[in-house]
Amino acid sequence: MEKMLILDFGSQVTQLIARRVRESHVYCEIKPYTTSLEEIRAFNPKGIILSGGPSSIYGDGAPNITPEIFELNLPILGICYGQQLMCHLLGGRVEASHEREYGRSMLHVEQHCTLYNDFWPQDSQHQVWMSHGDKITALPEGFSVVATTEHSPYAFIANEARLFYGVQFHPEVVHTPDGAKLLRAFTHDICGCAGDWTMDNFLEMEIAKIRKQVGKGRVIAGVSGGVDSTVVAALLHQAIGDQLHCIFVDHGLLRKDEARQVKELFEDFHIPLHQVDASELFLGKLKGVDDPEKKRKIIGGTFIDVFDEEAGKIGDADFLAQGTLYPDVIESVSVHGDAAVTIKSHHNVGGLPAHMKMELVEPVRELFKDEVRELGRTLGLKEEMVSRHPFPGPGLAIRIPGAVDAEKVRILQEADAIYIQEIRSAGLYDAIWQAFAVLLPVRTVGVMGDARTYEFVCALRAVTSTDGMTADVYPFDHSFLNRVSSRIVNEVKGINRVTYDITSKPPGTIEWE
Repeated sequence: MEKMLILDFGSQVTQLIARRVRESHVYCEIKPYTTSLEEIRAFNPKGIILSGGPSSIYGDGAPNITPEIFELNLPILGICYGQQLMCHLLGGRVEASHEREYGRSMLHVEQHCTLYNDFWPQDSQHQVWMSHGDKITALPEGFSVVATTEHSPYAFIANEARLFYGVQFHPEVVHTPDGAKLLRAFTHDICGCAGDWTMDNFLEMEIAKIRKQVGKGRVIAGVSGGVDSTVVAALLHQAIGDQLHCIFVDHGLLRKDEARQVKELFEDFHIPLHQVDASELFLGKLKGVDDPEKKRKIIGGTFIDVFDEEAGKIGDADFLAQGTLYPDVIESVSVHGDAAVTIKSHHNVGGLPAHMKMELVEPVRELFKDEVRELGRTLGLKEEMVSRHPFPGPGLAIRIPGAVDAEKVRILQEADAIYIQEIRSAGLYDAIWQAFAVLLPVRTVGVMGDARTYEFVCALRAVTSTDGMTADVYPFDHSFLNRVSSRIVNEVKGINRVTYDITSKPPGTIEWE
């Protein structure tokens, strides 16, 4: 299989490089800049992309790579910090600049370059997105300038003989309109990738990989009814059939009627499901706990205990399946190659507790969220399931800031159900990446009819995204918000006011914290 390697220097948008590359049907992986030459050779990439990063080339502890990377006889594209590091290591000069360049800039194409042969003619101008402080002041031998901006005389450089290219701007972000074309030209035209990586290919390879790993062993999978765990269950069932045993732990923090829907879903797909209602246990453990991180850890720890007990009832298993995604893996490893502070404390990205003597099976570990959806469609799952909005492992516990109890869960379930129902009725569900209600830890005085009320405030949130890494607010019109607010206040006892969150979210997870 043809592969591209992305070396990460800490940019917050490195994952977007991978997304753009995979969108052109080329498989790629992100690895920390500390990846050794031996590991790079073993990975056998068709080319290397050096990401951007927040550091200065001359800063203390600045990320660096061995110059031997440039002797691997591979095409290399350096982006922002990656461009500067390439110049620095190959004999050029990089200096701190008093004229920082952030945001949109106009790139002027000075001369022809093989990389943009078909879409950027000489003397044309194109919008790009800049984000840098240092600047290149002298090029290494063999490089020439192919495009400039007002503040960057070396905005785009190339050594065509060695197939080395460097851009000061970020082609991976949407603010560089032709950026995806540029990355595709690098992977296809320069590196020679055929662009034939498809989800059918992935499915075929992953089934073979699962069968090789599992053999005749038994696999237990924890499912929640969400997209990730359901796709993992469907994939494993197709690969190993009755060797798979699924467990659904209802922690009482699900959306309204979700436990019933999960059961029906697995019945429709003919996958055996062991279901246990542990809602009283979870709510008891959470009683009086208001710290969000403590709630996550309590839920995660209790889930493992319940899951372990239920797995024992099924019998000994050799493997545990988990729906780890590629962003989970990347976010849980620093660019220095060491285990980072765990971002998703409810997700065992780093492995299993020692007492669970099973080997992990993570069949979607190399996929982004939207790729998991595509895999679900390839497996034949219903569109209603595949396009379902993401739902966090801790469930409604992190959407109830403060202490959690059964009455608050009931109130939020009712409000959330109305909100989602109205979104579906308006035909907006598929246009939104994630929508949910939050029960704020605030009570307000209101007047309903002739009586005063002292009830909770409900916040509504909806965001758009294509990959689950960046998000922006969904622009509901006032008539929709008025209709939803009116229904919630009138139909949900315990809420007398509704507000709408209009903040966007930078790269990272899209959960209400």
